[in-house]
Amino acid sequence: MGQKGAETRDRLLDATQELMETSGYFGAGLNQVVAASGAPRGSLYFHFPGGKDQMVGASIRRAGTAIGDSLTALADTTGSAREFLAAILRQLGDRLEDSGWRKGCPVATVALETAATNDPLQQAVSEVYTDWETTLRTRLADRPDAEDLAVTLLALIEGALLLARAHRSREPLNSVARQLNTLLS
Repeated sequence: MGQKGAETRDRLLDATQELMETSGYFGAGLNQVVAASGAPRGSLYFHFPGGKDQMVGASIRRAGTAIGDSLTALADTTGSAREFLAAILRQLGDRLEDSGWRKGCPVATVALETAATNDPLQQAVSEVYTDWETTLRTRLADRPDAEDLAVTLLALIEGALLLARAHRSREPLNSVARQLNTLLS
């Protein structure tokens, strides 16, 4: 694929991610993706012959990789596990607040809407969450409860993002950050 093709594909995925995160799977139709991306409709079918689900799956994986890369960077640049998790909550809180409370987790909305009924999208969401759990578990490897703790922390982060978005407030993220001291002792 040439540079122009890659750029068009990226624009389609950017638009899909934006629409999925802010409007959900059912609020992001192909017409909206084409309009938001500025790409010709034929490009959508060229790059994603499997249609909307293929495009959404690619978008979820791409967004998951971006957040995963950010988690890895934080893991590499923070000292303690507490500092690492506090940095994650700050970064995700900044992202959420900067978006006007529209962008929490880039995969959660799709997971809630489709995981029970759409096997390919459930698989994409599961892969992303597994990658994030692995990053958390790796950072907590010195703890005997690292596996369970990674799942618990991801659930706390996801829940805090959902509540912060619902309340349009960082307080749920701040509450989780304060409780991390207890959880990680």
